[in-house]
Amino acid sequence: MRAGSVAVVVTEEIHLPSWDLYELSIPCTVFGKPQPDLADPWYDLRLCGMREPGAAAHPGTGLSLHTPYGLADLVDAETVIVPSVPDPCVDEGRPLPPELITALRLAHDAGARMVSLCTGAFALAEAGILDGRRATAHWLHTAQLAARYPKVRVDDSVLYVDDGDVLTSAGLTAGLDLCLHLVRRDLGAHVANQLARRMVVPAHRPGGQAQFIDQPVPATDDRGLAPVLDWARAHLDRPLTVEDLARQAAMSPRTLYRRLQAATGVTPLQWLLNQRLRRAQSLLESTDLPVSRIGELSGLGTANNLRHHFLKQIGVPPSDYRRAFPPA
Repeated sequence: MRAGSVAVVVTEEIHLPSWDLYELSIPCTVFGKPQPDLADPWYDLRLCGMREPGAAAHPGTGLSLHTPYGLADLVDAETVIVPSVPDPCVDEGRPLPPELITALRLAHDAGARMVSLCTGAFALAEAGILDGRRATAHWLHTAQLAARYPKVRVDDSVLYVDDGDVLTSAGLTAGLDLCLHLVRRDLGAHVANQLARRMVVPAHRPGGQAQFIDQPVPATDDRGLAPVLDWARAHLDRPLTVEDLARQAAMSPRTLYRRLQAATGVTPLQWLLNQRLRRAQSLLESTDLPVSRIGELSGLGTANNLRHHFLKQIGVPPSDYRRAFPPA
C-alpha cells in the first residue's frame, strides 16, 4: 500500500464559479496536506491548470489560480481528479475544451486512475472514459448525463461508484466520501479512519460499498436527544428496544419515537439498525474477529443475521466487505 501522485484539474480558464471551489478544495485537503504520522511519504498533489504554467489569467473570472503544472502533466500522474466542469458545459451543452479531453484520454491510456467529483463526470464521459461503465454525478445532473452520454450506465442512487480504475462521485460532500475511499484503498482502513477523524467527518457513510443514501436529511436538530443516542451507541451489544431508549431519556415511548424520527429522519428501530451496521463495519475493518463475534458485539445477533442485514442494507456479505477494507 502506498500513496502516489494526484493531479487535480483546475478549470479556471473556463470560468470556475466560486461555488465550485468546494469540490476543488476536497482533494486539496485530503491529498495535499502531509500526514507523516499516518503515511510517509504522503500523496504528491499537483494542481494542473488549463493554461500554460505562468500564463496570465483571463480577466473577469473572479479568481486566478497560478499553478506550476498544466494539462501536459496529467499523463505522468497516478491519479487524475476532475472536481467539476463549468455550469454552462452541463446546463447549456457548451463544449468542453478539446485540449482537456485530449489530456484526459492520454492520462487514461497511460494507466492513470481517473476520478470525477460531481459534474466532473461530464468531462470523463466526453473523453469516452465512462463508456460501458457504471457512473454517477450529482442527482440534479444525472438525467442530463444519461441523456447526453447513452453509453454510460448512470446510477443516481449512490454516493460514489468504484469501477476499479475509474471512480465517480455525486456532488458536494459525496466527493469527500470518494476521496476518503481512495485513501482507504491506497493506505488501508486505519489511515482513512484516522484522517476522517481529523477532518471531523465519518470515514464512510451508511451504505458501505453500495453507498446508498438511505437516510433523509433530518427535519430538526434535537440536541436534547444526544445523551440517549450516545448511551445507545455505547450499549449496542444489548437487545435494545424503543422502551429502553425512552426509559433512558426519561420520556414516554411515543414521545421518544416522535422526537427521534423528527431529528434523524428514521424510526428508532431503523436508527438502531443503522448504528449496529456501522459498528459491524468498523469491527470488520479494524479487527480480525470472527463474524459471529462481530454479530454479538454489534447487537445484530448470529452470523447469519449479520449476513442478512449486510446483504440487504449494504449489498455485500461481511466477508466481501472485509476483503475490500482489510484491517490495518
